[in-house]
Amino acid sequence: MIWRWLICFSVLAAAAPGQNGTGGAAVSGRVQLADSQDPAVRRQKNYSGVVVWLEPVGKPAPAPPPQRAQMLQKGKRFVPHVLAIPVGTTVDFPNLDPIFHNAFSNFAGQPFDVGLYAPGTKKSVTFRHAGIVRVFCNIHSTMSAIIAVVRTPWFTVSDASGAYRLAGIPAGEYRMQFFHERALAETLGSLERRITVGAGGLVLPAVSITETGFIPAPHLNKHGQPYPPVADERLYPGAK
Repeated sequence: MIWRWLICFSVLAAAAPGQNGTGGAAVSGRVQLADSQDPAVRRQKNYSGVVVWLEPVGKPAPAPPPQRAQMLQKGKRFVPHVLAIPVGTTVDFPNLDPIFHNAFSNFAGQPFDVGLYAPGTKKSVTFRHAGIVRVFCNIHSTMSAIIAVVRTPWFTVSDASGAYRLAGIPAGEYRMQFFHERALAETLGSLERRITVGAGGLVLPAVSITETGFIPAPHLNKHGQPYPPVADERLYPGAK
């Protein structure tokens, strides 16, 4: 599908967080989540957490300078739950809880294991390969997060209303892609499209992402084994 609606609109001067440079055009739109079993989506219509990015057609995207980002561990949660970064970014994992944590990923993308570390400390990982990294804690089975590593400086994550905005984009043709953790790969593939960005920018129609077919499944710990009963968390200092 090719979108070639070149709609002029007033471009805000400030670029969205995580995007490259100033100047250039902006691409904006909105996503909606359909057929979801998540209470936040069904009751609150919270459409946050959809990653949107652009890659130029026929040429590589410019490489952004080395960047640093954070994914906090706070209240037995990873914050933010969804983080989008360009290749080469170093992500810090500060432990703001009064308990030990062990962030890891053994899924496609970039496997890593920072090991067990204490409250008030942090570990860091540099992500050198594009892909979707699913992050977990080896102690707390309910903790999970997504790090989307992309080969482009033009990316963002939708807010609660589903709105997204990518700024600083030179005029040209781009491949637009989406990722949502509860959408099937074939669903996301069907949403990929080519767009033409003009000097005045582009406002796109709303995109609906169905969660049909998604079946949540418990994940294993970093050793590929089921998590022990909660009582066994006492093996780790402060892990309650």
